[in-house]
Amino acid sequence: MLSLVTYLRERPGARVEDVARAFGITEDELVSDLDVLPMCGTSFRGGDLLDIDTDGERIWWHNPAALAAEAAEPLRLAADEATALLVAARAVSTLPGLRESDRQALLRATAKVEAAAGEAAGASSRLSVTFESEGGVFADVDRAIAERRRLWIRYYSPARDEVTEREIDPIRLVSVGHTYVEAWCRRSEARRTFRLDRVAEIKILDEPSAPPEIELRDLSEALVQPAAEDPEVVVEVGPGGRWVAEYYPHDSADELPDGGLRITLRTPEPASLRRLALRLGRDGRIVSPPELADSARQAAREALAAYDGIEALAAAGVVDAAEVRGPHAVADGPDGRRA
Repeated sequence: MLSLVTYLRERPGARVEDVARAFGITEDELVSDLDVLPMCGTSFRGGDLLDIDTDGERIWWHNPAALAAEAAEPLRLAADEATALLVAARAVSTLPGLRESDRQALLRATAKVEAAAGEAAGASSRLSVTFESEGGVFADVDRAIAERRRLWIRYYSPARDEVTEREIDPIRLVSVGHTYVEAWCRRSEARRTFRLDRVAEIKILDEPSAPPEIELRDLSEALVQPAAEDPEVVVEVGPGGRWVAEYYPHDSADELPDGGLRITLRTPEPASLRRLALRLGRDGRIVSPPELADSARQAAREALAAYDGIEALAAAGVVDAAEVRGPHAVADGPDGRRA
């Protein structure tokens, strides 16, 4: 869309069909983009927003001077924006494993923001952020990538509720909500993604890292992207579970008579979908493979049995029955700990 802005500024009255052909998109896609552009500009003031419209045949830009160099104004930070930026910058500068050249560049930039913010920078000096143990793992992974060395890790997999030992050849660090290392796993002989805060122990090995030549994935769509050879899972959801099709990459989503969906998806770890089944409750069920459906049913039975145990404790007067009946059951166990 940035290229589209430049293209239209140089071609007043451009024809819709010509622009769509130049960008390799349909005319409908182009018109959809044109509906977004008037919400863009150098500020939210009316004269700074792009005034672009179309009559269906040609595209007209009525205020191209809005993006002229002389129209640009210096960026102004509000007090809360300056505070957030400075606190984040100082926190990142303390990260273990940050290269010293990057740290120094960040500190110089922070000093410039402080000077520009003036009194607004005062509040940020009274705030601090501390990173937990993930930072040490980050440093080791970053070093292993830089030195092209293999890693040994003990890794917790919540899908299987187990800790496994693996040797991995790290490829790159990525951040999507959490920080992950994408690597070639010697245990599974496949590309895997490991969340750093689930690494229980890590060692840098003397063996060189030698992942096979693999194409880096575009992670902008999703961190977990199923492959064609991954096992197929079929899930049926009711109207209250239609959100699954929005949040999980899937091969197909067929409408059901009750307003639900029959969703076919692929995952390298089908067992991880047990949690989805429990979360859906009455709004969905796993149809296949049969062994996964049986596993999900067993997990549900065990969960319900745990609640039955709490109810029995309440009946015996060990815990407060009112708390058990509440929306978030919290109970004091016999040893005084909260359960």
